[in-house]
Amino acid sequence: QVQLQESGPGLVKPSQTLSLTCTVSGGSITTNYYHWSWIRQPPGKGLEWIGYIAYSGSTYYSPSLRSRTSISRDTSKNQFTLQLSSVTPEDTAVYYCARGGGTVVGGRAYYDMDYWGKGTLVTVSS
Repeated sequence: QVQLQESGPGLVKPSQTLSLTCTVSGGSITTNYYHWSWIRQPPGKGLEWIGYIAYSGSTYYSPSLRSRTSISRDTSKNQFTLQLSSVTPEDTAVYYCARGGGTVVGGRAYYDMDYWGKGTLVTVSS
């Protein structure tokens, strides 16, 4: 049974960088051919797929967030990390990590996840 757990600060100041880590247990993040994603849900809104890091270490980001997003990994700890720079209050959301990939076609995100973390609320406020 794969389990994912998000961790990181619950409060970030505007213009700073949001950094979250997902710790995976019950499976390796380097196992062929899995992808590992970050998704968020702002208060009162729907899910927004952010991007993924693949088993190979390659990454893909949603075009709407690409300029501010970086996803990396530490294979020795079986963790992957989200960094979102220059945050504003509009980045306030529950952030989830999950196993699965996605893509954006015609401005619409398509993604398919089979395991999810419980999510962590990040508030952007001064």
